[in-house]
Amino acid sequence: MDDPYAPARDALDGDGLAGGAGDGSDGDGGSNSDGDARDDAGSDPAVLAARLDDADPLSAFADRYRVPDDVLYMDGNSLGPASDAALASLDRVVDEWRDRLIAGWTDADPPWFSVGERLGDALAPLVGADPAEVAVGNSITVNVHTLVGTFLDELLAGNGPEREGMARADGEWDRSVEPAVLVNELDFPSDHYAIRAQLRGRGIDPDEKLRVVESRDGRTIDSRDIEAALAAHDDIGIVFMPTALYRSGQLFDVERITEAAHEAGAYAGFDAAHSAGAVPHQFDAAGVDFAVWCTYKYLNAGPGAVGALFVAARHHGLTPALAGWWGHEKATQFEMNMTYTPADSAGAWQIGTPPLLSAAPLEGSVELLREAGIDRLRAKSLALTDFLIALVDDRLPEVAVGTPREHASRGGHVALEHPDAERLSAALNDRGVVVDFRPPNVVRVCPAAPYTSFADVLAVVDEIEAILESGAHEAYATGEGGVT
Repeated sequence: MDDPYAPARDALDGDGLAGGAGDGSDGDGGSNSDGDARDDAGSDPAVLAARLDDADPLSAFADRYRVPDDVLYMDGNSLGPASDAALASLDRVVDEWRDRLIAGWTDADPPWFSVGERLGDALAPLVGADPAEVAVGNSITVNVHTLVGTFLDELLAGNGPEREGMARADGEWDRSVEPAVLVNELDFPSDHYAIRAQLRGRGIDPDEKLRVVESRDGRTIDSRDIEAALAAHDDIGIVFMPTALYRSGQLFDVERITEAAHEAGAYAGFDAAHSAGAVPHQFDAAGVDFAVWCTYKYLNAGPGAVGALFVAARHHGLTPALAGWWGHEKATQFEMNMTYTPADSAGAWQIGTPPLLSAAPLEGSVELLREAGIDRLRAKSLALTDFLIALVDDRLPEVAVGTPREHASRGGHVALEHPDAERLSAALNDRGVVVDFRPPNVVRVCPAAPYTSFADVLAVVDEIEAILESGAHEAYATGEGGVT
């Protein structure tokens, strides 16, 4: 089957919009009878956008999301929009609460009691995991606390990672060595707050044992620098990295980092907040030990929606650092025993009673994503960001692209860098182009695949060009704080 998104890739990889896909070829060196149309597309971005939208197999999904007609929504990497499916599943649970009251825990369809495991089953294919390895519960930062804490406790008990063929991943840890955690300087700050708290709670000085990989360019983290840090420090017991950076959108090589961690005798954990639902992962195949993510970004489950987590099956049965009754084995949970027995699944890392109204929209939203297909969503996402980057290169000389251009290193959004990024972001939002600003100089633009068209991307660049050419952004103040 021909790649419907090839013209967008060709526009970026070839000679830009002026020459991309303008040779009449089919992208594989052959000819194409639609050569004249391709010539038009190469010289006119509007024609190319229309052609891409006409060929897009996912275009109909946009009608199933609620985005106001006068809005170009490019902030789904912060908060995804409501879908009809998410609203329907939320409405169903509200109706069950009204009609069944407490009986909803057992008599709702499906019963509320198993919501964490059931939604974990639905999410598992998106991250390449077995159903029992994924659970929904808590919030993402709470999950960082409990999982980092759990594996610190394992290290302090003398238990390290175990991986066949790797001498240092022999299942043991020298209990006389206080474990360090390796992170990077471009992480989302909340991860560092949580890890520092977990180190302090065990009497470990985070100023000494939170080891930070520095960025070479202020935008990205080089995997070689992670490997170098592991080689330089033999006390690193956990490597905790994002799957994608929140500011630049760089996508990390999860398999490479996991292998490097295990070779150094360290556990490998990941924060997948900025990729889950947009990028297909293979956590099991990569050997990842644990991961966390939120569900309100690319998973579109609503503001403050419930968190999600992955724990590899080999670690099931451990006692979570933050234990609670909802992580107890289900068969005896309501016997109210004072001795905690963890569930033999990722469900053990649930803590308190699940917030049903924060979990309900996820049921509908994830089924919509699974219907679209994570691989197809990724293909369209890359094409949308290819097109965006090509347009920026062609039309916005004042703007730099801070996101890696290689597909393997690019997540779902593009970081546009401009000295007046804060003002530019404010001007765009006032014109109905919803983006966000991240200091010091980044406007994040996220053309999320389920509900964004190529024409939308072109319209966003039109607005940026108009603002910069007119100087309209200069009328806005900076440094006022608040939510950006």
